[in-house]
Amino acid sequence: MTGSGLCRSRPIVASLAVLLAASGCSVAGADPIGGGPDTLRIVLPEEPPTLEPCDASLTATGRVTRANITEALTEREPSTGRLEPALATKWTRASATSWTFTLRRGVTFHDGSPFTAAAAAFSVKRATDSGIDCNVDGYIFADSELTATPVDDSTLRVTTAKPDPILPLRLSFVEIVPTSTDPDSRVREPVGTGPYRIDEWNQGRYLRLKRFPGYWGKDPDFAAATYVWRAEGSVRAAMVTNDEADVAIGLAPEDGAGDRAVEFATNEVSYLRMDATKPPLDDIRIRRAVNYAIDREGLVTAVFAGRPSGLLVSRGVTGHNPRLRPWPYDPERARKLVAEARADGVRTDTTLTIIGRNGIYPKAAEAMEVVQDGLIKAGLKVRIKMLDVNAWLEYLLRPFPAGDTGPTLLQAQHGNQAGDAAFTMGQIYGSEGAQSSYGTDALDTLIEQAELASGGKRQQAFADAFAHQNDKVVRDAVLANMTGLLALSPKVRYRPDPATNDEMRLADMRRAD
Repeated sequence: MTGSGLCRSRPIVASLAVLLAASGCSVAGADPIGGGPDTLRIVLPEEPPTLEPCDASLTATGRVTRANITEALTEREPSTGRLEPALATKWTRASATSWTFTLRRGVTFHDGSPFTAAAAAFSVKRATDSGIDCNVDGYIFADSELTATPVDDSTLRVTTAKPDPILPLRLSFVEIVPTSTDPDSRVREPVGTGPYRIDEWNQGRYLRLKRFPGYWGKDPDFAAATYVWRAEGSVRAAMVTNDEADVAIGLAPEDGAGDRAVEFATNEVSYLRMDATKPPLDDIRIRRAVNYAIDREGLVTAVFAGRPSGLLVSRGVTGHNPRLRPWPYDPERARKLVAEARADGVRTDTTLTIIGRNGIYPKAAEAMEVVQDGLIKAGLKVRIKMLDVNAWLEYLLRPFPAGDTGPTLLQAQHGNQAGDAAFTMGQIYGSEGAQSSYGTDALDTLIEQAELASGGKRQQAFADAFAHQNDKVVRDAVLANMTGLLALSPKVRYRPDPATNDEMRLADMRRAD
């Protein structure tokens, strides 16, 4: 953050809110958020790396893009888990591999062109079968083959190479764009059908959206929304308490939001992804030792808000396995496992690198220091490398950085806002998953069988796959199901839901007056 004159940021950020309130200084720095009373002012932990619609499954992009700028055919209601109509009004399964969608009439894109089945088919193909490496392709579709064909202007047929019982749910992640969108390159400022269109993106400073007058649905309360980004949680909280912002997200309890703070349950689970292809992490004893060495209760008590978790999906997600409890904190057992591996010739003196991400959740660096301390006490050598989001993404997504990066533990967080473990298992635990660094044939088979199942069999099959991962693979050290905290100004009414951190719908934010 940059400041001016006597209002420069201070090194002791814990008391920043109090100092600023007393001094009357601006915490927005050289770029106070303007726009007048009809503008919603939002401060984020980080700037979106891209607004490309087919990357909207990335948290930093999706919280700005999804349901605000662009929309999908269907949408999952976070509070109920039900799949609701969006740009499609209904859908039917014609056969095991074929679905028909009836599209909403009278919808136009921000450029004035009509929304048609041709645009829907184009968007599906661009997101799932193009050379631009859309995140949604690996995350949602796992490179499965599907074909979208316009039957007429308001009817779309989608066929899949294999039976897909949850195709309408998957399509809730395909943001619809007009056929004029470049099919071969990512777009910086997308055109959509959402209630807001992009007004100006001054990269590095702010992003401003304006209400789209031709929106097919109910007009949102606020005429505009301006996003800025500040890395320090205490600064974000102070901007709300100082009336320089209306919404601040990604806060910690000690950030000083006071009576402006709103706590909510999330579907996000923090974890460490272990690179099990490199020694000493290629030895399952070391991976188990990492799990025993982490004090999860201490993390959620002293560092960030949440509850310890044993698997990557939260309650309510199809495939959640309530039998999988968090790994117990057992430093002595961790030391014994490391010593046993060392006695068998495992190079336990090889330095492990924790690849952390600034701002991924409150006190991200402090959390990794707690982990580092536990692993060192277990007898391992560990260093921490904190990165900003763009550099960190190179480690999260395939292809991973070339060269010998050594054994790594990647600080990550997963939010399954779609409500089905298919959106977790394949991409994160499958051998070829977009975010997977390691897999096994046995786990791949369990995942494939679960993805073809329906109803109760689907729930059990995914629960079994999670159990196998935890018992036989141990690729991760799952930390906690996170609790969210945001701050609201008195002029805004908003009820956050479990998907808020991934998809923050501006239309759900109402004027309090």
